[in-house]
Amino acid sequence: MFNKKSKIELNKDLEKESFKRITCSFYRYCEIDNPEELRDTLYQNLSDFNILGRIYVATEGINAQISIPEHKWNDFQNYINTLSFLTGIKLKKAVQEGISFIKLTIKVKEEIVAYNISKDTYDMNKVGKHLSASEFNQSLEDKDSIVVDIRNYYESEVGKFEGAITPDVDRSKELLPEIVELLADKKDKKLHLYCTGGIRCEKASSYLLKQGFKEVYQLDGGIVQYAHDVKEEGLSSKFIGKNFVFDNRLGERITEDIIGKCHQCGEKADSHTNCANDACHILFIQCEKCAIKYSACCSTDCEDFTKLDMDTQKELRKDIAKTVSSSKLSSKIKPKLYKLFNYWK
Repeated sequence: MFNKKSKIELNKDLEKESFKRITCSFYRYCEIDNPEELRDTLYQNLSDFNILGRIYVATEGINAQISIPEHKWNDFQNYINTLSFLTGIKLKKAVQEGISFIKLTIKVKEEIVAYNISKDTYDMNKVGKHLSASEFNQSLEDKDSIVVDIRNYYESEVGKFEGAITPDVDRSKELLPEIVELLADKKDKKLHLYCTGGIRCEKASSYLLKQGFKEVYQLDGGIVQYAHDVKEEGLSSKFIGKNFVFDNRLGERITEDIIGKCHQCGEKADSHTNCANDACHILFIQCEKCAIKYSACCSTDCEDFTKLDMDTQKELRKDIAKTVSSSKLSSKIKPKLYKLFNYWK
């Protein structure tokens, strides 16, 4: 089961909606015997609620980011609590609303977070101690504390905890070995982990404990819950900037600090966007001036490409990698362009 409507049709459906939506996320590590059957059941029932979003199901659990019609919120909560493996699950509402999803996608995966690590390197019965926002802030004051960003580098470019170690990786499966290497001589320190909603910290904390780290803590509910608690409890936010999110919003502002830089001109900026060239569509940070200058593209090459007729574009995609060398993007982004454009060869 999947949605057969085009992107244009889906956006038109959203424009017609006269109600508000609530974006939320949830996850749970638990044993699921038949992920395929659960996938089909969830797709049918959530579609009946007019829920949009992205859900991953695996034998190890479920990971969901969804958009729910506001008037269906209570019905959705009641439905979730009828599922024994999800009873009492914590639903984390978005910090800032917006059009987060345009359709519902539910996929069966090997892992709900793609760390690609063997099962003998972690034990989900032994994870890091969960800390609330106030507890996390207080624990970070300890002189032996270390805070580690359990996200990809492009997420931490626009927002992070002050003084955080931000591994230079762009895929989850590269993250944990990198952290172990970076902190090889700090296994006796107090390790504090954080991520967007908490799910990446669950298995990461278990893995690090298995690797010999003595004290591992994790931010309960991730940055999303932290932002809510900071506001409600009047706490000082040790997280600065924006929280990157994997939906159409691409970010939620937590503080007014702008810590990122435009990948084209180097000026202060923290708005991620996808290149307007559909043959590229790479994710990068672009300021307003460069968005105008390059017509929302990542380079002059992509800008020129979008001006061609579609038939010409299709013919040129096979050789488009040759044009990447003149890209004005940073050295960190350019290798990713080669990988993307080589796809069309």
